[in-house]
Amino acid sequence: MKSFMLLMFAISSGLTLSGIVANLYRLVSAKPKGDNKNWVYYGVMTVAGPSVLFDNAARTFRRKECTAMALVFALGLAIYWAMVLGAILLDVVVSV
Repeated sequence: MKSFMLLMFAISSGLTLSGIVANLYRLVSAKPKGDNKNWVYYGVMTVAGPSVLFDNAARTFRRKECTAMALVFALGLAIYWAMVLGAILLDVVVSV
């Protein structure tokens, strides 16, 4: 049970971190232009990716532009990505 709780905490903390970074980036930045801004965009999307993927998958499914299987695959990928981010975040917090 302890391992399951740790897994759920890692997923939720990864999604939270992802959402915070994605929304801060949307507030601060405009569309990236130039090579330097593209690298910053890629760096931010490395952390904000699960939130953005989750949002895009839900939006396209509501508009009937993707199948249910594509939605399940995207959500599974976003959850796995959030779990990895959460595990890294928990490791950093525990080591400090």
